[in-house]
Amino acid sequence: MPKTSAPTPVRELLATAVAALGGSEREGQVRMAEAVAEAFDGEEHLLVQAGTGTGKSLAYLIPALLHEQRVVVATATLALQHQLVERDIPRLVGALTEEKELDTSYAVLKGRSNYACLHRIREGVPDDQGTLVDVPAEGAGSPMARKVLELREWAEKEAGGVGSGERDNAPRHTDREWRQVSVTHRDCLGAAKCPFGQECFAELAKEKAQRSQLIITNHSLLAIDAIEGIPMIPDYDAVVIDEAHELVARVTQAATDELTAPDVERAARRSQRHVEGGEADDLADAGDVLRAAMAEATAGRFETLPADLHDALVLVRDAARACLSAYPKPQPGQNTDAGFQQAKGTVQEIFQIAERMAAHSEADVLWLNEARERIPARLCVAPLQVWAQMRTRLLTEKTVVFASATLMLGGDFGSVATSLGLKLAERVTEGDKSLERTEEVLPWRGLDVGSPFDYGQQGILYVARHLPPPGRDGLGPAQLDEIAELVDAADGRALGLFSSRRAAEAAAEAVRERLPHLTTLAQGDAQLPELAAQFVADPHTVLFGTLSLWQGLDVPGDTCQLVLIDRIPFPRPDDPLISARQRAIDKAGGNGFMQVAATHAALLLAQGAGRLIRTTSDRGVVAILDPRLATARYGNFLKASLPRMWPTTDPQLVRQALARLSAAASE
Repeated sequence: MPKTSAPTPVRELLATAVAALGGSEREGQVRMAEAVAEAFDGEEHLLVQAGTGTGKSLAYLIPALLHEQRVVVATATLALQHQLVERDIPRLVGALTEEKELDTSYAVLKGRSNYACLHRIREGVPDDQGTLVDVPAEGAGSPMARKVLELREWAEKEAGGVGSGERDNAPRHTDREWRQVSVTHRDCLGAAKCPFGQECFAELAKEKAQRSQLIITNHSLLAIDAIEGIPMIPDYDAVVIDEAHELVARVTQAATDELTAPDVERAARRSQRHVEGGEADDLADAGDVLRAAMAEATAGRFETLPADLHDALVLVRDAARACLSAYPKPQPGQNTDAGFQQAKGTVQEIFQIAERMAAHSEADVLWLNEARERIPARLCVAPLQVWAQMRTRLLTEKTVVFASATLMLGGDFGSVATSLGLKLAERVTEGDKSLERTEEVLPWRGLDVGSPFDYGQQGILYVARHLPPPGRDGLGPAQLDEIAELVDAADGRALGLFSSRRAAEAAAEAVRERLPHLTTLAQGDAQLPELAAQFVADPHTVLFGTLSLWQGLDVPGDTCQLVLIDRIPFPRPDDPLISARQRAIDKAGGNGFMQVAATHAALLLAQGAGRLIRTTSDRGVVAILDPRLATARYGNFLKASLPRMWPTTDPQLVRQALARLSAAASE
């Protein structure tokens, strides 16, 4: 998509946009924008750490618009995707209206299940036998039926008005209700075979992307397109991966498969209408064998696959293959029945997953999650690592800019660069020999453009060195006393980030009992947006929660002057994937604890501590109640990953500082 004239220099165009938006020049933003442009032009990968408040979206959007070829921007969260599409890009395009030669076209691409499916809406939903049924007609008058009808009416209006048909724009609904009006990539008939292909929301989104300079998508779709090799995104030259600290986890998630006995049985039932022989019954029998083998197996990671479980997976694989072969081949000119194709697609997926699990490759990790409540036992398989796939299938083909507020762990980019496949370990052990790595060196550089915040003046990092180390049984009396004293000094205004839901609830209960004049909320008391709104509205409110609060809450101002972290967020030692990755690194002669567990903890700690300072006027304390941060050898690595706040281990000093901040906020 070549430009018709020489591009405006990045600095000049950025200045034009910032002035039009009523902002002022930020040195870090300018440095980042110029570095991104240089990376694109020089085909050099870039890791850029840009602190909150830098304005990093403008810093990569300007070079992306100036680039001669199409650029993809991939985010980890819907919140950032919404911010880009609903606010940042439209405002930027409006600010650049005088730049007539600049191609400012953009499009949004999501996974197919994020769009309403007109075929499913107009023809019905396959039941367990693969027959298309009308859900509202089957359950007329039920709340679900009414909601499905509302979603159908909305989708038809979107089609008539050429809307996007995106789930985010739909009336409020549950996951189960949305599944009645959408399909996965596997279930889709394809534009060529679908009678409504010309109107398909997902296909129209792809067509718009084909005509656009910028494509906004998510990490998972990027992984499917670039790493799994399933074409989902029109050709592009470069990609900006925002929230890049999440990429490895999202790519791993996209490459993870699950299998349950009910999955196999459902595929068999759906096949019975289409397969005339006994192959569907054989598949159902294989599902029964799998159920029995899973019941006998011990939950957790498998070093060696138990013989009974291996045999059951082979039986499922072979039965699924036979069932696929028994499906009749459509005659030329014959329209493919949606129920037929979706039932066959289900069996195909069962075959592929069972084949992968039965192989139990060294490149995969296989484990069993035991049944609980209404959730059946699940076999899971995930890649041991994803850096090789990213290196081979993304980094060698495209120019990639990785952007985040937290990419320097332990004080440098090494840990993240290694996890992404940019930086390779110098030596790898094979048996008794230590061999040099021979992979091609990829050109990359790391850049920290800093932050507009003065962390040393705005924040205190308090490590409660006097407390006992955290135990396996959750929070002890000393930790609960410390939490109550800190919250009391802050008169509320506290966000508590906990390693488990049980710990968050225990802390909330203790604070409610000791400080009844404050409003104490715990994650689970209501939906997260409702809790966040209440937290912002009342300064004398405390909010305690787990992982989604560590990374997803943005509360600038006096609402949050204290961030409590109960313990260093190391992964669970029994986490199958984490433990397998640690062991593999140890076996290769590396330090699995530092490269996996400590890196994981450093990233989460940095994200959690980042909840405190969100603007140049914010002040407060990050209190970490785990003395190991001050006493353990790995503590320096973790502290070097945090914003450079003023450090202390003095509890009295911290309580006094919180009391002063609270008094000033109340004036």
